[in-house]
Amino acid sequence: DQEGYDGGRKYLVYLTATPKAFLLPAMILIYVLTGTLDFATDISTGIFPDGVNKAVVVMLYIFCLFGFAKNGIMPFHHWLPGAMVAPTPVSALLHAVAVVKVGVFCTTRVMLYVFGVDLMDALNLGVPTAYFVGFTIIAASVIALSKDNLKARLAYSTVSQLSYIILGVALLTPAAIEGGLIHIVNHAFSKITLFFCAGAIYVATHKKEISEMEGLGKVMPFTFGAFAIASLSMIGAPPVAGFVSKWKLLVGSMQAHQIGILLILLTSTLLNAAYFLPVTYRAFFGKRPPDEPYTGIKEAPLSMLIPILIACFISVVIGIFPNFMMTFVKGVLG
Repeated sequence: DQEGYDGGRKYLVYLTATPKAFLLPAMILIYVLTGTLDFATDISTGIFPDGVNKAVVVMLYIFCLFGFAKNGIMPFHHWLPGAMVAPTPVSALLHAVAVVKVGVFCTTRVMLYVFGVDLMDALNLGVPTAYFVGFTIIAASVIALSKDNLKARLAYSTVSQLSYIILGVALLTPAAIEGGLIHIVNHAFSKITLFFCAGAIYVATHKKEISEMEGLGKVMPFTFGAFAIASLSMIGAPPVAGFVSKWKLLVGSMQAHQIGILLILLTSTLLNAAYFLPVTYRAFFGKRPPDEPYTGIKEAPLSMLIPILIACFISVVIGIFPNFMMTFVKGVLG
């Protein structure tokens, strides 16, 4: 259909044009300056030699930041909401694992292992980056708040949540970097749960709009219960996975003495609650219109419900037992 065609066209334009315009020239110039495209083994040093022109390094950094359009940073984010027209399992993979995580992984990998913490700190690249993606966090959350379509709201939530990861690394403090990288995993399981729930709701009721989901929690308690738990994770409430990374980011912002970033994180948390919690409230406490009774509405098939519950369970386990993830990330960072 036309909507799918438009989404595919945006995906093609954004994810092929931006690498050609920004990333490819940056890679060529990095090779000219350093003689290598291998990542450094230490996040402190990076690969640039001493005496390299600082203005050129700043330009290369900006090009790399925008070259990975899959990271969802505004203004190169429009392809991501467009991808929500895909079938729910595909949307879940696009928004939680396969595509967007490649973008933020590549972005953070280049920040840490090409430019390095010391060079980024010396050139004052980290804090401006944190505030820049902080705008994406707030703006995408505000847009999500305005969406009545559930998958559209989840899509803009993804745009916002991805920037938490980049913000954490950009702060260049131990806690913030750990929080950003842990959020890659925490967001994945929570967002998969949310998209699978959206799919289950559509299969069971053919409803896409949040305003049409009044009272559905009474007949689909497992689906909306899992949605509520995953929502709490996205908000950053204990004891779910998102709390671990959000807490690390808050601590990291204080380590960096960035009160502005702290306020961005707290504001975004309130916005997360504002666009997630009403969905659960409507489902469990809303009343069905008289002309739309519960008759015939029940949980989605078990084949859909089991993956939802598994992903939700993993989010809770990570939140209660976070040491494994933190140890793993510290080991990766060295």
